[in-house]
Amino acid sequence: MKVLITGAAGFIGFHTVECYANLNYEVIGIDNINDYYPTSLKYDRLRESGINESDIHYNALTQSSRLPNYKFMKMDLEDAGGIMQLFQTEKFDLVINLAAQAGVRYSLENPKAYINSNIVGFLNILEACRYNGVVKLIYASSSSVYGMSDKELLSVEDRTDHQVSLYAATKKSNELMAHVYSHLYDLKTIGLRFFTVYGPWGRPDMAPFLFADRIINNQLLQVFNHGDMRRDFTFIDDIVEGILKVSVADINEKYKLFNIGNNSPVNLMDFISCLESELNISARLEMLGMQQGDVIATWADTTELISATGYSPKTSIQDGVKSFVKWYKEYYRII
Repeated sequence: MKVLITGAAGFIGFHTVECYANLNYEVIGIDNINDYYPTSLKYDRLRESGINESDIHYNALTQSSRLPNYKFMKMDLEDAGGIMQLFQTEKFDLVINLAAQAGVRYSLENPKAYINSNIVGFLNILEACRYNGVVKLIYASSSSVYGMSDKELLSVEDRTDHQVSLYAATKKSNELMAHVYSHLYDLKTIGLRFFTVYGPWGRPDMAPFLFADRIINNQLLQVFNHGDMRRDFTFIDDIVEGILKVSVADINEKYKLFNIGNNSPVNLMDFISCLESELNISARLEMLGMQQGDVIATWADTTELISATGYSPKTSIQDGVKSFVKWYKEYYRII
C-alpha cells in the first residue's frame, strides 16, 4: 500500500513515518516545516529519517538515504493545487493527516495560522481524497475537543460543544467536516482524539520537555492546583501502535471517532517524580492554584478502540519517562 503521512517532520508524524516505512509500506511524507517551534528539531527528525536539509525543496520529492521506501516533500496543506497534483500523481491508498498548527496559547497570538492549517488545509486533504479514490483517511483530532467537561473519564459519546481554545475548535471542526465528506462522498474517515502524548523527539512546548528543561537548569517549576492534576500520559510508541491498528482494522462504519490514550491517568506529581529520578535532580517546585481554563483530570475511555482493533498500550510511565530522558540528554548533550 502507498500511504501519505502529513506532518512528517512533527513529533507524531516522524514516529509514524518510521513505523510504516519499517513495515515496507511505500511512504510519502509532507510538512511545511514552519517555525512554531525551532525548525532545527524538525530538520533533525528528518535527518534521522534519512532526509538531509540541503536536499529539501518545495513541491519536490526527496528520497530518504536510510529508508528506501520513504520520500519527503516540503509542502503547505493550504496549497490546494499542489496537494491535488500530489494525490493525482501518487494515487494513495491510505492518508494519515497529522499536520496541524498545534498549541493552545499560540492561538491567542496567531489565530489565522490555525484556520489556514487546520481548516483550509484539512479541507484540501478531504477534497483530494474525494477525487482520487483514497480508501481510508485517518486524521488527528485531540482530547481538547472535550473542553470544560466535568467528567474525568472521557468517552467519544460525550458532548463536545464547549471548546475553550481556537485550537480545540479547529479540531472539532475537522470532525464535523470529515462527517460531511463521509456522508456525501462515501469516504471512510477515522478521527483519533490523542491524549497527552510524550516521548523521544517530542515538542519543546509540551509538559515533559518544559519540566525537564526547568529541572536541569534549576529553575522554578510551576505546579498548578498544588499538584492535584491527573493526565492520561501516553507514550509515543503506543500512539503509533494505535494508528497502525486503526489503519489495518476492518472498521465497517464510514465515519468513526476513537479516543487514543493510555487509559490510566497519572498524577502530575508522580510524573514529576519520575523525571527527578531519571535526571537525578530534585525539582524546585512553585505550588500554585488552579490555572484558568485548565481541567483537573483527563482520562481516555478507549473501550471502542480496544473493541475495534485490540489496542493495548504497553509502556509504563516509568519506562516512558526513562526513554524520553535518555533521548533528551543525548540530543542536548547533557552529561
